Amino acid sequence: MKFKYIRIQGRELAVNTMRGKGIFSMLNQLVTDGVMDEEDVGLFKAIDDWFVKELPFPPQCKRQEKVICWFKAENSEMMMKMIQPLLWLLERYNHPYDVIYTNFPGDDVVYEDEYQIAVRVDDNIVIEELQDSWSPED
Repeated sequence: MKFKYIRIQGRELAVNTMRGKGIFSMLNQLVTDGVMDEEDVGLFKAIDDWFVKELPFPPQCKRQEKVICWFKAENSEMMMKMIQPLLWLLERYNHPYDVIYTNFPGDDVVYEDEYQIAVRVDDNIVIEELQDSWSPED
């Protein structure tokens, strides 16, 4: 199966979206909390600077609107190559994350460029009752 979008997110929720924090937010938090070694902070900042130069920053993100960003799988080979050391940093500091692949990032795309989209999050989260077990009887 071929997926259109990729997102790396943490297991902690961002207060404005109530979704998993993105990779840059997670690493910025590790820097702010003083968790990372100086050399690793330098690696993160060098890669972050590269992304600042190469990847447009959606205005909705600048304004901290309720959006999450997804890389476009078809155009993000270089972006994902540059992300690899960031994943290594998360692993080095035992910070859990998930790599999400999807064809359905959300209905309300509010920003799009060559490499990414930003999708407004849906505030109407549905929590359903636990269904009856469908497993075979013991």
